[in-house]
Amino acid sequence: MISAHAFPALEKSFFPQETLLMGAGPVPQPPSVRQANSRIASHLGERMNEVIRQIRIMTRYAFQTTTPWIFGLSGPGSAAAEMAIGNLIHSQSKVLAISSGHFGLRMYEMARRHQATVTLFEFDGRDAFPLERLRELLKQQFFHVVTLVHGETSSTTINPELAAIAALCKQHGALVVVDAVCTLGTTEVLMDEWQLDVLFCGGQKGLSSIPGVSLIAFSAEAWGQVVQRTFTPRHWCYDVLLAAEFWHHHRYHYTAPVNGLFALHEALRLLNAETLSVRIIRHRNSSRGLQHALLQLGLALAAPEVTRLNAVVGFFLPAGIASPDLIEHLLVEHKIEISASFGSPLLRIGQMGEQCRAENVFRLVNALALTLETLGHPVDRVAALESLTLLSEGAMPL
Repeated sequence: MISAHAFPALEKSFFPQETLLMGAGPVPQPPSVRQANSRIASHLGERMNEVIRQIRIMTRYAFQTTTPWIFGLSGPGSAAAEMAIGNLIHSQSKVLAISSGHFGLRMYEMARRHQATVTLFEFDGRDAFPLERLRELLKQQFFHVVTLVHGETSSTTINPELAAIAALCKQHGALVVVDAVCTLGTTEVLMDEWQLDVLFCGGQKGLSSIPGVSLIAFSAEAWGQVVQRTFTPRHWCYDVLLAAEFWHHHRYHYTAPVNGLFALHEALRLLNAETLSVRIIRHRNSSRGLQHALLQLGLALAAPEVTRLNAVVGFFLPAGIASPDLIEHLLVEHKIEISASFGSPLLRIGQMGEQCRAENVFRLVNALALTLETLGHPVDRVAALESLTLLSEGAMPL
């Protein structure tokens, strides 16, 4: 018989002191979300039916859509991408995957795994989107589905032309599938007005909920194609017609992530109470204050202002300072965690949900300045912190 092992509890071994998560996600959770996540109940019955009904209503507000076809699922934003692609794409599909980084390429790979004919449309997300190049391609080729990312966290860039891209794709008969994992709840996202057919997000970023649960919405046109499909999706769990049994007909699909749904409910309740307009302003002010402080520290921001993602701010270190050294020093000495970026020298600071609180940004900037000084790069820490007073006053420094 294999012997048992004895390890100390996580709280004693890995988390003797709480770490402030200021990376690209997950993000800190409000106390009420943590409390909701501690609840357990049956995933079937009248109480859960009412929770699900309210989640659908609050999600429609968050997504700015009137579609009834709202679903939550067990799994991160990438699982929601799997649901979108797996229910619309099959071996006879023609797909255009627009990509400016890691997550755009991820949807390209997902579509390829369904044996679809997939065309990759790459562009540098730091530059203006090549709308004319897309226009010419759509004149030459037909695509059933177009996939793209609103905020590409790997390069810390946003695609400000999303609405124009979607309108152009719709003119040519394509369904538009959009990853809004880091922009939902942090930046303006208008599903109906922008003609987005499938929109999805994860719980652990702008909503400040827990990792491992996500939300997805299908437009009436996209849902019509799901209902009329002539193929069987490869993923049983992510077959949206089966998911509709639970999310719309109160019948069993699989054991739902009850705790995660309670956490999502509370996170959405907080968003609805704050309102999107107020929350978006809070995120913009906080991120721009942080960006200004980084510049005061002599750090180079990764993207120009017009395509700079506010939700995840990228920057480069001065010569002579290694990214792993800075990340480790922040974590060990200051109990703050920021993110690297898939092997590139880019470092990333999150500005999503609970990260966008003045006390968190002040703590981060102070710790970052002290760490740079310790690693041999003198900075004007006072000037950087003083620049953040604009943030605490609700002004927009940039």
